Amino acid sequence: MQLSSLPRQWLHHAGALLLPHRCPGCGHLLEDDRVSICLRCLAELPETGFFHQPRNPVEMLFWGRTTVDAAGSLFFFTRGSIMQRILHALKYKGNRETGIRLGRSLGEPIVRSGRFAPLDAVIPLPLHPDKLRLRGYNQAECVARGFSLNTGKPVWHDVVKRIRQTDTQTKKNRIDRWTNLSGGFSLNRPERISGKHLLLVDDVVTTGASLEACAQAILEASPAKLYIATVAYATQ
Repeated sequence: MQLSSLPRQWLHHAGALLLPHRCPGCGHLLEDDRVSICLRCLAELPETGFFHQPRNPVEMLFWGRTTVDAAGSLFFFTRGSIMQRILHALKYKGNRETGIRLGRSLGEPIVRSGRFAPLDAVIPLPLHPDKLRLRGYNQAECVARGFSLNTGKPVWHDVVKRIRQTDTQTKKNRIDRWTNLSGGFSLNRPERISGKHLLLVDDVVTTGASLEACAQAILEASPAKLYIATVAYATQ
């Protein structure tokens, strides 16, 4: 018997046995393929409330460094947490749907806050082409797609590009991170973003060095306003 002659439901169950669909936060089986994170894990993610707060810790990261009109993160990130496991699945295990789900969640508080309006487009923090080929996707673009699905704002992934591959940022301090990233981004279509209201997004922010370097490249095109948003904020 050929596989094509088997009922689709049987094929679905066979696939689920070989590659079970699990929540990246807790590891429990998810019966619905349309669900990427279980409701229990979503409910336990610690929200920051930053999008409603001027002078929040994420906004303050960029003070004196680059011009950002508003910034914030949706959740706190701590080591060993559900948030870390979810972002690890997004970044290293090919779980793109998780990024889209988190991007949908990101859209709601940003719209409610009124501090990030109006918006013309969303720009995901780009990966270097070599890293993009190795990973197969950009996790920030997954987040941006989810945000777009929730808000209707277009994703512009081709207006800024990463032109220099950098060393790992994990063990660098703030100054070393900035030196590592300085000049690492360039604009592909500056006329497209001139005078626009833009939201730069990524999965997580720690020191803000990558976002700062990308923001400075974007600001060369004189957008009307530039905002920054991430799914998570990692305290050092």
